[in-house]
Amino acid sequence: MKAVVQRVKSAVIDIDDNGNISREEIGQGLVILLGIYTTDTEQNMKQLAERCRGMRIFTDENDKMNLSVNDIGGEVLIVSNFTLCADTSHGKRPSFIAAARPEQAKPLYDQFIEIFKTHTPVKTGVFGADMKIDLVNDGPITLIVEG
Repeated sequence: MKAVVQRVKSAVIDIDDNGNISREEIGQGLVILLGIYTTDTEQNMKQLAERCRGMRIFTDENDKMNLSVNDIGGEVLIVSNFTLCADTSHGKRPSFIAAARPEQAKPLYDQFIEIFKTHTPVKTGVFGADMKIDLVNDGPITLIVEG
């Protein structure tokens, strides 16, 4: 499982789910792009979710990265992104064979979201939809977290 975690001032996602257009917005917090591999399990997902949720990447009163998204009362936008699982080691066309199929990935994605919802305001994309994200990266702080 792989997550790209971005500290943001704000983010907006426009979702086109087979012609049904919707929009979600967050203020200060995290944008998390989540890629799920065929080898991932519920245990991988829980560990990664807890790592991302507790990641101390927001600054405290001494300007040190010492606070989590929960500590600052921030929000989270979680978006599925199978392209994070691409193998780009050969040629110019990425291979997505390692990315989990929707029937495996969606339940893990949904559980990942639920772990965050117990402590943090969460907005999401729609699994498998076409989405456009507009964000203001803060720092910029962007981390790749694997688990």
